[in-house]
Amino acid sequence: MHKTVVIICDGQFPKSEYPRYLIRTADFIICCDGALRKFLKNSRTIFGKERLPDLVIGDMDTLPQSWQKKYSDIIIKESEQEHNDQTKAVRWAIGNIPDIDHIYIMGSTGGRADHTIGNLSLLMEYTRMFDLSGTMIEAVTDNGTAFAVNDTTEFDCGIGRSVSIFSPDNSLRIRSAGLEYPTDEVIFDNWWKATLNKAVQDNVRLEFSHRSLALIILD
Repeated sequence: MHKTVVIICDGQFPKSEYPRYLIRTADFIICCDGALRKFLKNSRTIFGKERLPDLVIGDMDTLPQSWQKKYSDIIIKESEQEHNDQTKAVRWAIGNIPDIDHIYIMGSTGGRADHTIGNLSLLMEYTRMFDLSGTMIEAVTDNGTAFAVNDTTEFDCGIGRSVSIFSPDNSLRIRSAGLEYPTDEVIFDNWWKATLNKAVQDNVRLEFSHRSLALIILD
């Protein structure tokens, strides 16, 4: 049976119903470090009662010692600094929870701009770091959804939905179908180059010139 995992980072906690529905129906909830405080503050509204997450993970630099002691039975402290707490949570989930269908990341945006950019770009890195066969990782906010792809892909998004495409690979060419503005001639040498597009079909197809990395953000 497939499972869904929600990872809550310490950025802007979602206020809208869709991400809160994902939290409410998740099979497993992981808080990154200090995000525990935001989760507990909102848990009663989401669940109708106070609920602890299943796990808290991170280097514990933003969670007070008193909280670390109080919730020690669900805390995993990882002090290594090569990866941020979001990545530690993703790594733990993939390594310890079988049959994950979706990982939804909340709170990865809305705070510092550098954290937002870094957290979203890590979605692309995860396609290289982990075996994600059968597992979809999405960052979900009140304003939209972001996910990474590393080869030709198709996705359903609905007519009229905003679609932005980012890639760190300026040798990548992406032939598109289903978008108002074709991306066939776009050179990905700056972040804005394929942003603010719009779906004119329910289904969008992106055909990569070669295997690479791209980040898709839908409103």
